[in-house]
Amino acid sequence: MLWRVPPETAPTRGPKQRSSVDAVVAAAVRIADADGIAALTMRAVATELGLTPMATYTYVPGKAELIDLMLDAVYRDMPRAELSGMSWRERVATIAAENRELLAGHPWVAYLPTTRPPLGPGLAAKYDHELRAFEGLGLTDVDMDAALTYVLGFVNAVARIAIDTERAAADSALTDRQWWERAAPVLERVFDAERYPLAARVGAAAGGAHDAAYSAHHAYEFGLARVVDGLARLIEKR
Repeated sequence: MLWRVPPETAPTRGPKQRSSVDAVVAAAVRIADADGIAALTMRAVATELGLTPMATYTYVPGKAELIDLMLDAVYRDMPRAELSGMSWRERVATIAAENRELLAGHPWVAYLPTTRPPLGPGLAAKYDHELRAFEGLGLTDVDMDAALTYVLGFVNAVARIAIDTERAAADSALTDRQWWERAAPVLERVFDAERYPLAARVGAAAGGAHDAAYSAHHAYEFGLARVVDGLARLIEKR
């Protein structure tokens, strides 16, 4: 199904279908983007397409298979920059930015397990494109794969914190600044700055710089620079 190759036993005749696998996947992606993966059900997809719930199973066997198809579809459709002519540092920064944009647009992707990804054309295109960031640097094939995993793991971790921060703000109806303003009077009464001097000093500096407890943008920019610096040491050895 990922590669849209019909099974050998597929019937050659039958009633004309009202929808398609691609339409079912697109509807499922819209639901997950809007309301999260928890809102995704075969019934919800059927309602989105104007089908009966049982009719959706004629296109996709179940929710697990549907999620695999969704993930491969967003991988297939994500924009990919032309990496030729860039330095390796620029290439790494570019693939990191592409994945950050993907996760911002499809937050549910950040929470899916990746140890057994859907082996479809979307994943193949994404993987081939991203490996080019490390091509020609003297790395072994295994090191190229590991370097890519390292970069994507960092991007995913920061993206999840950013997503959680946005959800917390939406659920509480409070911005980070408002949340801190509400918590500050209590903290002033119970927090002992002399007992925790580093926490007091550094926390105040970071809070003042970010106007919040955490800045996903700063964490991304700071962390990506450290990731690239770490890779530079490996690459320079080659």
